[in-house]
Amino acid sequence: MSFNLPFIFTFLALCLFQYCTCAHVKSLNASLAGFQPAVATFYGSPTGAGSDGGACGYTNAVSQSPFNSFVSAGNGPLFRKGLGCGACYQVICNLAPCSGKPVTVTITDECPSCSGAVHFDLSGTAMGALAKPGQADALRNLGNVAISYQRVPCQYKMKIAFKVDPGSNPNFLSVNVEFENADGDRNLVEFLPSGSTQSITANHVFGATWSSNINPSTQPAPYSIRITTEFNKKLTATNVIPIGWKPGQTYVSNVNF
Repeated sequence: MSFNLPFIFTFLALCLFQYCTCAHVKSLNASLAGFQPAVATFYGSPTGAGSDGGACGYTNAVSQSPFNSFVSAGNGPLFRKGLGCGACYQVICNLAPCSGKPVTVTITDECPSCSGAVHFDLSGTAMGALAKPGQADALRNLGNVAISYQRVPCQYKMKIAFKVDPGSNPNFLSVNVEFENADGDRNLVEFLPSGSTQSITANHVFGATWSSNINPSTQPAPYSIRITTEFNKKLTATNVIPIGWKPGQTYVSNVNF
């Protein structure tokens, strides 16, 4: 019986290579803490916030603290039909104009025309922040930029705020949810009337805006609001919508994740 030694050595080498490669990939992924490939572009002013609020309904808050124009529109997997509004991501690039340092952005808008599996349409401010000093325009002028991204906890140094939609009235309450720490997004919002153990499941209207019909006689203010995030974390802002609440007002809670 004869043995094909070159074949055997080749086979063993391939098996060893496969094992080592898998082990290396696992350790590499752990060291990168979940960074994945994506594409980035920018929109709006080169030094602006992308748009005046965008599809999440944050209006001019996107250019103010705590967002400070470090925001992004996202394609379908990021925007999630509005449920992804408020989620935070680190993005980083390694092309010639790039600094190689990560920048954190919040999803505040939708980019329905963005292509690719994951596509960030960054504000001009955020795109410029990825660049080396003096290279912001060079990076923005590249068009589609290969980046890496990872989901990170949001860290706002403030409490969750609820902006009452101007179209609200005593029989209809609609709120835009802002500045959630941790997951940043929400999959469920519930209103809890004063003195009631029965919650009202709000409807997802668009972006970060949720609403419901209410009966002020049987479901009176103040209203507490319970949020459930994508990863099933729950938090209740007690009595955050006060008696005598008014459309167009923003009410800041005393809680955050």
